[in-house]
Amino acid sequence: MRTAVFVGALALAAIALTPSAAYAVKDPTPPPAVTDTTDPYNTNLSAETIAYGSHRRQEMDVSWTPDGTDRPGVFLVHGGWWSSGDKRYMTSIARGYAEQGYTVFNLNYRLSGHAAWPAQRTDVLAAVALAKKHAARWSFDPTNFVVVGFSAGGHLAASVGTYGNGIAGLRGVVGLSPIISPLRAYSDGLATKDPYKRKLRASAVKLAGGCAPKGKCSRVWASMEVAWHASPKDAPMLTVHSQDEFVPPVQSQPLKQLLGQVGVPVTVLTVAGTAHSAPLYRDPAVLEAVQQWIADRVAQE
Repeated sequence: MRTAVFVGALALAAIALTPSAAYAVKDPTPPPAVTDTTDPYNTNLSAETIAYGSHRRQEMDVSWTPDGTDRPGVFLVHGGWWSSGDKRYMTSIARGYAEQGYTVFNLNYRLSGHAAWPAQRTDVLAAVALAKKHAARWSFDPTNFVVVGFSAGGHLAASVGTYGNGIAGLRGVVGLSPIISPLRAYSDGLATKDPYKRKLRASAVKLAGGCAPKGKCSRVWASMEVAWHASPKDAPMLTVHSQDEFVPPVQSQPLKQLLGQVGVPVTVLTVAGTAHSAPLYRDPAVLEAVQQWIADRVAQE
């Protein structure tokens, strides 16, 4: 798998979110001006970077095959404790899906140091909305896509999967070491010497705007709990955890239970070891399982 993705020097005009819909976007002005977007590492692919909002973090890299064929989409959401990380860490993964024929959207989003929850979920929804609006530009089938998230990005991906009563066109969500329950992460990080669990607890507090899950902040924390928003039209999900990592498989059990109660299938895959997020994804067995699950989802009519 090659490890570089060329990004053309293109940015759409800032896209403002409307108060009536968290993920609605205005028409871009002026219209996007296309520059040379050919990927020099693979002449069959085109690539560009576009803005989906006015903040510098609200942008995404798009890679696609410009052959006029509408292709399934893969949205990638990086991890990093909600407070760090960047889409550039996903470039090799993005390339892998683009070379398989998907249209790939590799997202940045506002970090918890820029804005508190639910800004991060709002950003992913806005990116999806913009991609669907300009689907023809990227040979993208807006009725057929998945969202794949890593660690904290897995939380965002899963949160999109349970947003409202389903997102049109979303066929599935994959989480690699996803933090499905920030509340559990908060409690797990209290009485432990594990530095990662302690950091995850502090990171969840920062995401919530700096407050613990009590009093006025209870509503914010409830909003961050993915499983509590289960609805019958939510997207099916696949979550993957290492048995002994600091985001353990038990994180996904409430999701499996509550989505299962409304008829939405959730598969929780557990592998041995402590690998977390992208290193877990690089396990050959995990990679094969995730890619096959995605292929099965987008192939369904």
